[in-house]
This record gives sequence, C-alpha cells and structure tokens, in this order.
Amino acid sequence: MLLSGLRARARIPELMDDPALDPAAHRRALAGLARLNRFSNSAGVLWPPIRKLARELKRTVRVLDVATGSGDVPRALLRRANRAGVALEVAACDLSPTAIAEANRAPGPIRFFVHDALHAALPTGFDVVTSSLFLHHLSEDEAIALLVNMENAAARLVLVNDLARSRFNFCAVWAACRLLSRSPVVRFDGPASVRSAFTAREGLALAERAGLHGATVRGRFPCRYLLSWERT
Repeated sequence: MLLSGLRARARIPELMDDPALDPAAHRRALAGLARLNRFSNSAGVLWPPIRKLARELKRTVRVLDVATGSGDVPRALLRRANRAGVALEVAACDLSPTAIAEANRAPGPIRFFVHDALHAALPTGFDVVTSSLFLHHLSEDEAIALLVNMENAAARLVLVNDLARSRFNFCAVWAACRLLSRSPVVRFDGPASVRSAFTAREGLALAERAGLHGATVRGRFPCRYLLSWERT
C-alpha cells in the first residue's frame, strides 16, 4: 500500500526540520547525512557542470551552496577542484544555527553563514548557486520561491541535486539509511524524503514555473536527479 502511494507526492514533515530537535540528535543526524552523501556521490552530481564552467571562464569560480547542512557537499566540491587544478571560492548557508555551528567546526576556506533562503534574498556575486537534498522539504510554492531566489543570485548556473520519487528509490534509501546510520532521525527522514520528493518531470515543471526557462533535468545514480539551468 505504501509503495503504491508513491505515485503521488506525500509531503512528510521531517524530524530534522523541527526547531525543537535536540542539538545532539541534530548533529548525529547531520553526520549520518554526510555519510549518505559520500556514499551516493552527492558532490559528484554537481561537479561536472562546475568543472565545465571553470574551463570556459578560465578564472576562479564563485559557488554558493544553499541549505548546506554540515557543509560536507561544498567541502567535497572543493577537494575535487583542488585535485583538478580548478580555482573555486565557496560559501554556504543554512537556516539552522546548529548546522552552521557544526559546519564551522572543521577549519577551511569555506565561509558558512546562517540564512533563510525562502524569505530573504540570497547574496549576489556568485557564478554558481547549488542546493542538495533540500527541494523535497518544500511545498510547491516554497520550491518555486527557492528557485527564483537561486536564479537571482547566480550569474551563470543554478544546480539542484535532489532525490527522485519512485518505489525503487524508496526501498534503496530505506536500506541505505539503516546500513549507513544509527541515527533515528536519519532512519525516519530518509524514506520520508523520498515520499516527499518530486519526480524529475515535476522538478522540471517547477523550474518552468519559476522562470528558469530552458532548464534540464537528468537522472543521476543512485536515486537522484540534477536540475540545471544556465543563464544565456
């Protein structure tokens, strides 16, 4: 019954979105999410279009990551850039002070800051604005508002990496959350995220409604899609 219900989106409130969540439980969940991002190569989903843009611009590429959590994805992007000899300047924001405090525990060149990307304009001056595993947390209207905000802040690229809703992905995420994390928050939120997720086609429709005309959406293994829009 549950799997057949995945044909339609069911927005499930996630435990990590609860402001009353115990900070220690929140930090454990962030660590579990970072482990899942490494396993699913989340940074690798975003990296190819950033590398392509860097080769085109032949200068430092400025990247802003929105809803960054503990900052594991922008850190992984920076490591890839360093290995490839690509100059990146990276900043990252999140609504949660707990997440930003956790991100700032690791030294490095990334600027982390608290910011509400749904209700306040993102800072400008960035070539690329990215977001990973955030779109499915939102209502359709909130998702459109986020995409508009990202477009306004991005001089060249908007990249959204998110889960795709399907029966296979629900089962895969359910299993991965139990294998890779002991956090009860992660074990609840992971499958709930797939039930809340948009399909690739629905994500593309949201981009069109947000004015990101010409956006593309492509599936990425495992369980993801990448929504890309380039300013022309």
